[in-house]
Amino acid sequence: MNENEMKARTKAFAIRVPKPIAALPETRPGRIVANQLGRAETSVGANYRAVGRAKSAADMAAKLSIVEEEADESAVWLELISEVEPMSGAKTTALHKEAGELPAIVVASRQMWLRSNRKSKL
Repeated sequence: MNENEMKARTKAFAIRVPKPIAALPETRPGRIVANQLGRAETSVGANYRAVGRAKSAADMAAKLSIVEEEADESAVWLELISEVEPMSGAKTTALHKEAGELPAIVVASRQMWLRSNRKSKL
C-alpha cells in the first residue's frame, strides 16, 4: 500500500466512524465514549498525513507510532461501544475490521521502513 492509498484509507475511516458515535445515548457516559472515539479516529488520518512531513528518521518513526496508538485506541473504543450498545450490520463489521487492520498496517509499515533505513540514527 502506498502513501496516497493509506491517506485515503485513514480519511475514509474518519468519515465512517461518526455513524456509531451518533448512535450512542445522550448520557454522560455516552458523550465521554463518543468524544474519546471521535478524537482518536480523526487523529489517525491527521497524524498519518504528518508522517509525510517528518523532519528526520526519528521524527518519522515517532509519528508512525502515534498513528499506531490512535488507530489502536479507536479499536478499543469501538469494542467498548459494541459491548455497551450492540451495533449490527455489515458497515459496523467492516468498521471493526478496519479498526483492527489499521494498527497492523502501520506497525508493518514502520518495521519495513526501519529495516530499510537502519543506517539512520533512530
